[in-house]
Amino acid sequence: MNQRWLFRMAKLAKHPPSEGRVKFVLAILAVCLIIAGVEQFIGLPKFLKLDPVSHRDYKP
Repeated sequence: MNQRWLFRMAKLAKHPPSEGRVKFVLAILAVCLIIAGVEQFIGLPKFLKLDPVSHRDYKP
């Protein structure tokens, strides 16, 4: 483990983040998980999907 990480952990232990900051980070994490879950179980709408493109006939 790098010495810089040890200093950062010591600083975090001495001065923990505020309750508001923790709630903010957890809210962002929850939004990301909800988006990933919707994408996994329901899927993306057609307008967000890329069309498959073939490059076999490409001639510059």
